[in-house]
Amino acid sequence: MAFMSAESSVLILCRVALAFSWIYQGAVPKLYCMSSGEVELLGHIIPVYRWACIAVSWMGAGEIVFGLYLLVARRNWVFWFNIVTLCMLLLFVGIFEPGMLTLPFNPLTLNVALIALSLIAILELNNTKRLF
Repeated sequence: MAFMSAESSVLILCRVALAFSWIYQGAVPKLYCMSSGEVELLGHIIPVYRWACIAVSWMGAGEIVFGLYLLVARRNWVFWFNIVTLCMLLLFVGIFEPGMLTLPFNPLTLNVALIALSLIAILELNNTKRLF
């Protein structure tokens, strides 16, 4: 993690917070104790329950890998990809399970916060590149 010494503490904090969110969301509600809500939500496009469960597991693994990648990513596109992905996930929830958007700590509030962290990371990464 020596490469992080050249980065601002704000960028490091953004990376850690984003990575934690993706790793946790991949590990806990998808792999460790598969949430029925995750399976039901995916069931809108994968109607076979067993296949939806398998897809949720793969998504969980992918989220963990992506979270780890966010810790070391040195390019803006990774954070832009994060923003686009979060917007698409939010749109998916809004179309198929709009009631989720009214719950406490719902996908809208979480995704907006993660998008803001991604935008801050992009700004900080641009500032870091200008310094070197």
